[in-house]
Amino acid sequence: MGKTLVRRQWLAIVVVAALPAVASWPHAAEMSLADAYKVIASRKLVDLTHAFSPTTPVWSGFGQATMSAASDPVTHMPYTVETAGFRATFYSMVGQYGTHVDPPAHFDLNGLTMDKIPLEQMILPLVVLDDTPYLAADPNHAFGVADLQAWEKEHGQVPKGAFAALRTDMYKDWDTDPERFKRSPFPAWSFEAIKYLFEQRGVTAIGHEALDTDTTEKMDSETWLLRNGHYQIEVMANLDQVPATGAVIVVTWPKIENGFGFPARAFAILP
Repeated sequence: MGKTLVRRQWLAIVVVAALPAVASWPHAAEMSLADAYKVIASRKLVDLTHAFSPTTPVWSGFGQATMSAASDPVTHMPYTVETAGFRATFYSMVGQYGTHVDPPAHFDLNGLTMDKIPLEQMILPLVVLDDTPYLAADPNHAFGVADLQAWEKEHGQVPKGAFAALRTDMYKDWDTDPERFKRSPFPAWSFEAIKYLFEQRGVTAIGHEALDTDTTEKMDSETWLLRNGHYQIEVMANLDQVPATGAVIVVTWPKIENGFGFPARAFAILP
């Protein structure tokens, strides 16, 4: 099967879930699945995910990943193309590594695990809230309710069911200055803004560029959102390449039974 055909079939699957999100596009009410596919296939895609390796930034409490050649369990000889006709990698890492999903179960004994998060919550309208205008005066600015309300005056109210991502441009340090990426404190969310987004605007999930949700070590925001049944995506990239409104986010992760978190792949479909 050719790569082009695989891509088309995969995008067709995306379209099924995306139809509610594109309801505002011209003539959306009359769209067939084929029509919706043509719209999405014509749009630019932006990768919101970092590539990761054993040397990329991670919380010091977890430590770096290790990756080695998978080996025969009997002979312990590594599989190679030359000797076995294929190669494979053995990965050893914490679930919260690289761009990753935090399901409610990460902090909540009774919370949803990553395999239980509904498919409908994995493709959503995307809004990008921009924290960068505040960083010159406050490099560790916590995006607050007043900042959100100022954003809404310019871009309109955050729609119910959306994925709200916080742009800080921290992602640019991921490859160029990994140690600085791990800095603390750092720009992120305020607890009040998180509660406002979920309680007053009804967003489905949030995401950000940093390794954590909160600008302090108290973890109030992360604890609250996970223990209230919501998920988040951490360590996002390229949010500066996505408009404030109008895009759609697709985010996926392996369906690990009773999983507490794992690297995710997220991308935006631009309007």
